Amino acid sequence: MASVDELAQMADKLRIDSMRSTTAAGSGHPTSCMSAAEIMSTLFFHELEKEDEFILSKGHAAPILWSAYAEAGFVPLEELETLREITSRLEGHPTPRMPLIRVATGSLGQGLAAGAGMALAKRLAGDPGRVYVLMGDGEVAEGSVWETANTAAYYGLGGLCAIIDVNRLGQSGPTMHGHDTEAYARKFEAFGWEAAQVDGHRVEELLAAFRDARKSRGPFAIVARTFKGRGVSFLVDKEGWHGKALNREQLGRALAEIGEVGISLPSNVRYRRPPPFEFVDFIGDDYEMGDRVSTRKAFGNALVKIGKVNGRVVVVDADVRNSTMTEAFCKEFPDRCFQAFIAEQNMVGMAIGFSAMGFVPVISTFATFLTRAHDFIRMAQYSRSNIKFVGSHVGVSIGQDGPSQMGLEDLPMFLSMPDSIVLYPSDAVSTEGLMREMMRFEGIAYLRTTRGETPVVYGGEEEFPLGGFKVLKRSDNDDALVISAGITLNEALTAYEILREKGISIRVIDLYSIKPFDSAGLVKNAQECKERAMVVEDHYCYGIASYISEALEHIRKLCISGIPRSGSPQELMEEYGIVASSIVQLAESIIKD
Repeated sequence: MASVDELAQMADKLRIDSMRSTTAAGSGHPTSCMSAAEIMSTLFFHELEKEDEFILSKGHAAPILWSAYAEAGFVPLEELETLREITSRLEGHPTPRMPLIRVATGSLGQGLAAGAGMALAKRLAGDPGRVYVLMGDGEVAEGSVWETANTAAYYGLGGLCAIIDVNRLGQSGPTMHGHDTEAYARKFEAFGWEAAQVDGHRVEELLAAFRDARKSRGPFAIVARTFKGRGVSFLVDKEGWHGKALNREQLGRALAEIGEVGISLPSNVRYRRPPPFEFVDFIGDDYEMGDRVSTRKAFGNALVKIGKVNGRVVVVDADVRNSTMTEAFCKEFPDRCFQAFIAEQNMVGMAIGFSAMGFVPVISTFATFLTRAHDFIRMAQYSRSNIKFVGSHVGVSIGQDGPSQMGLEDLPMFLSMPDSIVLYPSDAVSTEGLMREMMRFEGIAYLRTTRGETPVVYGGEEEFPLGGFKVLKRSDNDDALVISAGITLNEALTAYEILREKGISIRVIDLYSIKPFDSAGLVKNAQECKERAMVVEDHYCYGIASYISEALEHIRKLCISGIPRSGSPQELMEEYGIVASSIVQLAESIIKD
């Protein structure tokens, strides 16, 4: 076991590595690394055991993390000189391009939520390891930190330890509380945590605090008073050095001041691969054609069946499980159901942590409230998370609750994300089929569900392959193509009957897979319908039509073009022109043109 003096020497070595690598890169945050040097040395060469996990939430200090990995033997020391190069796995902020990284960080205030998810996952798996999250004092101003502090205390996460590097200086000036460690400790204690205040540059104080953390029955915060640029006189506690690398001359002066450090220490840190992702199929329900079932209800039914065959599926909900219909899963599998309460950022962060530990989280809330967690969702993608998002209550068809509850902006959010999939079932059978595809897919997946009941239009034998669509009505001489999804499919089918009585034939497509979509297939159908194509969608106009316009250049659209209001579902759909009569009117218009 390394001595206090050896750990102090290793801290200086980590400082040297961080300055050298950032100078080689010509950019980075060396002074933010230097304040955390004793913390990182103590963690990596004394505290962390092979079962433990570490998250660097203050991701801009990535150089000292790469240095710790190098000194622990995971990365060749000479590789540190490749920091921030386009071919390097040592990026400017931590990402899984470096295999040791489970959670991407750099958007501040997110690491603690992922850590809580990891700690819950460890508890569920019977894993004795602990989770350590190193945070900056600046990021503690983020509300998401306190969402997680609340949740971690609620769940009594004794395996979670947060270390706050209170170095006083943010990017543009002093942080909210400066060096007042008591202010940070009081906040964590107010949320039900135990907290210890230490001199973050005294190894013996850090060791004592880590011992206390291991004894704690709940989450533990170590509030460490440090100095930015510690170890170099012209950097220490100086403003204007955030995100600024030393030039060669300054580096020489700094290294001369610290002196030669030749220490080498063993580390108990180990890389453990999470269990491999595995899709397990399930047997669905027997829905009858014409039955009226909401897609959110069908989602809930399918989720229970999935839970019965795959014990690594967990649910995280935001206090709406009786609306999103995850309630049935939670009753059947209470140990695998986690309540994030009304804290959607925390909900997504927890899911990132679960995914990092090899679980398959299904998270659900109203679609509109997922937009609150947009930044967490994009960081989930950069973390290569395997998360299944389900947004319910989409579009104006939810009715009287009004625009604040309507999922109107969610589609562009998920459609903009590379490598994600977006699915939109129209009935119970397609919901079940798309749940199967979503669970088979490894990555970020989004499924939209509607509040109201819709008739079952598919037989149980139908399959819904990713990237496909269904042609429900067609002839050899169709005058126009109507592309619909979700609630608007039934309006399109009604419009088909109205137009047929008038001697007009339209082709009706259910675009259940919005992303990916069959570009060639849509083009072929549009060509067969005389290049007259329209999209009908129950949300704002920058959704399906905009997305598929890369394939169908000349496309007309019916969508929600203004801010909605309260009203019955039918009134609202009529008001905003996405009902059968509107489809009929537009079809007749484009046929005449």
